[in-house]
Amino acid sequence: MPQRSDMYTLPDDLPVPRDDGACDHLAGMVLPSIPLSTTDGEKVDLSLLRGRSVVYVYPRTGRPDLPTSAAWDAIPGARGCTPQSCSFRDHYAELRSLGASAVFGLSTQTTDYQREAVERLHLPFALLSDSDLVFTRTLRLPTFEFEPYREESSTLLKRMALVIRDGRIEKVFYPVFPPDRNAGDVTDWLRAHT
Repeated sequence: MPQRSDMYTLPDDLPVPRDDGACDHLAGMVLPSIPLSTTDGEKVDLSLLRGRSVVYVYPRTGRPDLPTSAAWDAIPGARGCTPQSCSFRDHYAELRSLGASAVFGLSTQTTDYQREAVERLHLPFALLSDSDLVFTRTLRLPTFEFEPYREESSTLLKRMALVIRDGRIEKVFYPVFPPDRNAGDVTDWLRAHT
């Protein structure tokens, strides 16, 4: 049965995702040229960005007008997209001061759906959409299936974060748990590798 929950906080009893090796091939990978739509109406090709960029990857953001389910919370690593996004919002200035020339969130949701989250959460950066799954499939990013919200894809990305330098993946954070600490972990890594 669908239930309303506080999407801004994480329950204490969430299942912890395990490292299944699904991202082992990513560190050191040179990104292919794949333009991604953004919530600010632009296209971003991560392979062309100079300097360090941070991309956090999440399954999907919830919305206050849509119920959540116990089945979602039971999937290791699924719950926490809103706290993860808020964490990157709150660490944004620090990430930039540590050399991140850009920060993005990435999901398989459409930009129309993502725009609601950008506005509601007051994100100072754009979200990237891979709703056609080209980037996901080309990079062989780990995914899982879950019932879609309305017009959304049922193929969702597993949570991770990437530090990209001059079009090459420099660092992969996977699995990410708890999601609300992901931005702090990335910040700590950047501080140690600046």
